[in-house]
Amino acid sequence: MTKEEKKEEKDQATEGSKEEQVEVPEKFKDLVEKIENLSVLELSELVKILEEKFGVSAAAPVAAAPAVGGAAQGDEEGGGEEKSEYDVVLKGAGDNKIEVIKAVRTITEKGLKEAKEMVDACGDDPQTIKEGVSSDEAKEIEKTLKDAGAAVELK
Repeated sequence: MTKEEKKEEKDQATEGSKEEQVEVPEKFKDLVEKIENLSVLELSELVKILEEKFGVSAAAPVAAAPAVGGAAQGDEEGGGEEKSEYDVVLKGAGDNKIEVIKAVRTITEKGLKEAKEMVDACGDDPQTIKEGVSSDEAKEIEKTLKDAGAAVELK
């Protein structure tokens, strides 16, 4: 089976599962095709590069997000001001340790060994995954880790 036949078969298989097919303008078809063939890690790297180059964030806007960990409600001396920077702390790996390790690798851009050591150590001593990140980025990282099955805290 050729690469094109596999792609066509994949497109047909996913066609029924998508709620709505997106019409891609002709001028973007080549670009969309290339993006479709990237791995998740390559896509993550591409997003980071585009964010840096154009000074934007790919994080979905959060409308009226609930306060995180009490700190956002003004526990600190600033009164009712919301924190602008957070530390993302991994408290536990849960049942799906491999997925958590993969998520930690993607987030921290560390190697497999370092990511595994962080995840292994979080059972005894919570591990700070990222420090001083924006609220949006912290929430995105928290969601990624929770989706992988980890216990996470934003400080």
